[in-house]
Amino acid sequence: MSESARAVVNAFLEREFIRQVEFLAELVHAPSDNPPGDCAAPAERAHELLENLLDLEVETDVVPDEAVQANGMISATNLIVRRRFGQGQGPTIALNAHGDVVPPGRGWSRDPYGAEIIDDPEHGLVMFGRGVAVSKSDFATYTWALLALIELEKQGVPLQGAVELHFTYDEEVGGNIGPKRLVEERLSKPDFAISAGFSYAVTSAHNGCLHLEVVVNGKSGHAAIPSTGVDALEAATQILNALYAHRAELSLVHSRVPGISTPTLNVGLIQGGINTNVVPDRVTLRLDRRVIPEESAAEAEVKLRALIERAVAGRSGITVDIKRVMLAEPLIELPGAAPMIAALRRHAEKEFGGSIPVHGVPLYTDARHYSTAGIPTVLYGAGPRTLQEANGHGADECLRLSDLRKATVVVALTLADLLTSAPAT
Repeated sequence: MSESARAVVNAFLEREFIRQVEFLAELVHAPSDNPPGDCAAPAERAHELLENLLDLEVETDVVPDEAVQANGMISATNLIVRRRFGQGQGPTIALNAHGDVVPPGRGWSRDPYGAEIIDDPEHGLVMFGRGVAVSKSDFATYTWALLALIELEKQGVPLQGAVELHFTYDEEVGGNIGPKRLVEERLSKPDFAISAGFSYAVTSAHNGCLHLEVVVNGKSGHAAIPSTGVDALEAATQILNALYAHRAELSLVHSRVPGISTPTLNVGLIQGGINTNVVPDRVTLRLDRRVIPEESAAEAEVKLRALIERAVAGRSGITVDIKRVMLAEPLIELPGAAPMIAALRRHAEKEFGGSIPVHGVPLYTDARHYSTAGIPTVLYGAGPRTLQEANGHGADECLRLSDLRKATVVVALTLADLLTSAPAT
C-alpha cells in the first residue's frame, strides 16, 4: 500500500479519534460479565452503536436458548457486519473480537464500567475499565479499520473483496456458540481471519487446552474399621502420582514455536470425603492439560484417560468416571496466513517504530475456531506487549489510547493490501 494511502488512513483516523474512543467507552459502560453470561443486552447496545456509525445493516444471530444454556450462559447474540468492495471478486476477510468479559473481581481503584481516561505522564491517554483491552478495544479497532477502508475507496483506491466484522459474546466459555457457530452454520465463509490481539506482535499460534473431570468411586466405611470401606482417596493418590510423573515427562517436550515452551498439566481442584471419621467413598479431580501446536488435543485426551485408568487397574471396589469438560485444539499457522503476517508486520513496524515479532502464546482463544475450519488466522489488535501490562482479567484493566489508534491504522492498511492483491481461489 502506497504512502499516500497511509497518509489518507492516518489523517482519517486522527479526525475520527474522539468518536472511536467514545464508541469504546460506550461498550465498556454496558456490563457483559460472563459468568453469568447474560449478553443479549450488551450485544443490542453494540448493534445500535454500529448501525449509527456504519450506515450498514448489522445482522443479528440470536443463539437459541438450548445452545446458550448448554454453554452455561443466559443469553447470547452474535453480530455480523458485511461490506463488499469493488465487484467483490477478492477475498473475504473476517475480523473477530469478543464482547463478553470476566467479572471485575476485587481490587479496582476505578469504576470497572466507568471507562475513565487519565493522562499518564509516560503513556499518554489511558482508558480504564473491564474489557477495555480484552477485547472490547478491538470492536473499536476493527470498526474504524473498516471505516478507514471505506474512506480509501472514496479516494479512488481500487479494492476488491469483502470485510466482515464478527462480534461475539461467548469467548469466556469457549467460543462454541460464537465464532464456531458462525463458521459451522455457514453464516460466514471467510478466506482469512484476524482475531483480537495486541499491537506489538503478531500471534500466529497458541496452545490448545483440555479440561477433564475425574471421579474416583469407592465405598464408605467407619474409620475405626477401615477395611469395611474402599478408600477412594488412596486410589486418587495413585492417580495423582501417575499424573505428576507424566507432568515431568511433558516438561521434556518443547515446542518449535517462539513464545510457547512445553505442554503443561495442572490438577486445579480436588474435592472428596464425607467426614474425618469416615473412609472416603468419592474423590473428584479437575485437570488442565495445555497442548502445544505440534500436538493434538484429542490424542492428549486419549493418553490421559489411559494413564488414569492404568493407575487404578486391579484395585478391587474402585471405579473411575472420566468426563471431558472442555477441549480446545491449538491454533496453528496455516500456509495461507503468510500474506496477512507480512502485511501486519510491515505496517506495524512503520507505525510503532520497532520490530514486530511473530510468536505463539500459551493461552487459547477463539481464533482456533477459524483455523480448525481451514481458514488462515492470526491475532492482532489494540493493546500493550503483554496481558500483565494491560491488567487483562485483573483489576484496573487499561488501554493506551495511542495503541488503539496505531493498531487501527495497521489493520486498515493490512486489509487494503489483501484487497488489492490477487483474488482468493
